[in-house]
Amino acid sequence: MRIDGEWYECDDGVVRPVIRGEVMDAGGAWVAAEFLVDSGADRTVFSAALLSILRLQTAVPADRLGGVGGTVDSVAVSTQIRLTRDGQGKVLFRGEFAAVTALEALDMSVLGRDITDMFAVVVDHPGNAVCLVSQPHRYEITQG
Repeated sequence: MRIDGEWYECDDGVVRPVIRGEVMDAGGAWVAAEFLVDSGADRTVFSAALLSILRLQTAVPADRLGGVGGTVDSVAVSTQIRLTRDGQGKVLFRGEFAAVTALEALDMSVLGRDITDMFAVVVDHPGNAVCLVSQPHRYEITQG
């Protein structure tokens, strides 16, 4: 299986690895979402902007989220994330995900290791590749 992403120019002019997907809202509809591919993120986190669109029931999380900028307030939400795989099929991830509550805390939702650990993560800017890979696909590093 291969889930392709892209190098996406963000509002600040910086190009980042992104995978486009969808998240199920409170009414059962799919909402388009962009996810930053972050190999250092322990978990998937929704931005506050996406959280407000989803209108999901929230719960108080067991811990606070932290990163380079310090800790931020967050909530936990149960929903589904859908990503497009090779051949136009869909891959569904169900679970409890984190979401930040302050708009300034996160510009874009983050795809974390709770999902990416199921794949080989390829983030190759010179090769213009962003993808998640699992069987039957594989990747190979060779000396040129």
